Amino acid sequence: MSGFPTLLYKEVLRFWKVGIQTVAAPVLTSLLYLMIFAQALDRRIEVYVGISYSSFLVPGLVMMSVLQNSFANTSSSLIQSKMTGNLVFVLLPPFSQWEFFAAYVLAAMIRGIFVGMGVLLVTMPFFQPTFNHPAWIFIFAVCGSAVLGTCGLLAAILADKMDQVSAFQNFIIMPLTFLSGVFYSIHSLPPIWQDLSHLNPVFYMIDGFRFGFFGMSDVNPWISLSVVLAGLTVVSTLAMTLLAKGYKLRH
Repeated sequence: MSGFPTLLYKEVLRFWKVGIQTVAAPVLTSLLYLMIFAQALDRRIEVYVGISYSSFLVPGLVMMSVLQNSFANTSSSLIQSKMTGNLVFVLLPPFSQWEFFAAYVLAAMIRGIFVGMGVLLVTMPFFQPTFNHPAWIFIFAVCGSAVLGTCGLLAAILADKMDQVSAFQNFIIMPLTFLSGVFYSIHSLPPIWQDLSHLNPVFYMIDGFRFGFFGMSDVNPWISLSVVLAGLTVVSTLAMTLLAKGYKLRH
């Protein structure tokens, strides 16, 4: 018998019990972003022909919420368990590294996508939703949340205290998401910044996700998907290797 369903249930229940903090607060933050930027720039900027700035902005805010909350779920859960010492109750049962990995990452994906759906719901009055390619929306939401959920797991494994996880989020994850084209198209940037944006893996997640809404993007969605899947393979392999060795968990 597998303990995976129980561990997954524990991780989902952990964030659901404090839904005001883990779900409602990120939704409100994204709504404030939209209200502020749309009010200031909606009539001054048109990124894609025939699409208002508010409409352009919403998919970026949705995906940003998915990614940030996926990372936050695994990183906060595991580091708190390490610091309080209750991680031993997860390590003592004979979970395989696959069960451990899948439960934590899948719970992060559930939280991220749930928050993203909440952001999309509350922002619908501000734009006319068009779902030209819903399959692409689903694929990038799932793959993007998996990548950031795995990154959160890696950060928590490597960290010894909460400050180190916070540093990882504030100095790596936050800049990558804010500089990924959430609020702008990279074609509006100088050439050197366009080149640097193509080195940002989060850019491909945002751009591919936005393509699902409008059928327009800065990069071919197949290229974006290839980059995201390659990133998922790398971080998953690294996380599984560390879990198999028990690095900073069992040893």
